Amino acid sequence: MIRFDKVTKQLGGRNVLDELSFEIQKGEIFTIVGPSGTGKSVTLKHMVRLLTPTRGSVWIDGTEISAANGSGLDRVRERFGYLFQGGALLGWMSVAENIALPLREKTRLTEDEIGARVTDALRAVGLEGDGGKFPSEISGGMQKRAGLARAIVNRPEIVLYDEPTSGLDPVTARTIDQLIKRLNEELGITSVVVSHDLQGALLIADRIAMLTGGKFVEVSPPEKFVATAQPDVRSFLDAQFISKKGLAGM
Repeated sequence: MIRFDKVTKQLGGRNVLDELSFEIQKGEIFTIVGPSGTGKSVTLKHMVRLLTPTRGSVWIDGTEISAANGSGLDRVRERFGYLFQGGALLGWMSVAENIALPLREKTRLTEDEIGARVTDALRAVGLEGDGGKFPSEISGGMQKRAGLARAIVNRPEIVLYDEPTSGLDPVTARTIDQLIKRLNEELGITSVVVSHDLQGALLIADRIAMLTGGKFVEVSPPEKFVATAQPDVRSFLDAQFISKKGLAGM
């Protein structure tokens, strides 16, 4: 469904991505992990052409999004929802107004139809009683859920998550992980998650990809990921106190 074909991206005179090739299947939760500055968010941004490859191509099904422009690019982007790292809620709008924003900007739905979509999205993330509140009146975890509601309100096929548990306490982070997994199953979407939180990745991912040096050094299901002998992965696992015992040892 999503395919990178030898994607190289140069930023600041260096290759952040170096002939990166991989595929993500429909319905999959694909999680990209790795140290800071290795290009995880850069990879995510290529999927919606917020960045364009220096060389190589990015495909969404049969469409090369890395070469799309104008209405063609808009049509591909309509298939995506995007949860930004900080939630990116507008402070002068209520939670419900924030969620309705993409519908008002990108669709011709009536206000009644928009209201129904917003209600459904609030219910999906467990915020049905909080639509009238402002972002400053809700917790960090609730802001993430509101951001997720906005990401799914246009009923996308693919949702991209940029550090969805960043800045959250462990209990709230696991709640967000469970929500991502539940929505992926209930809505039948494909999820691509960029995260530093390896424990969360092990709990929700179908496959985990470790990015370092501009390439994936490991792409495997959680149980194989924790058992690998690949040295970069082992160092990353050790830093988060995750042993070769795998999921059962967590």
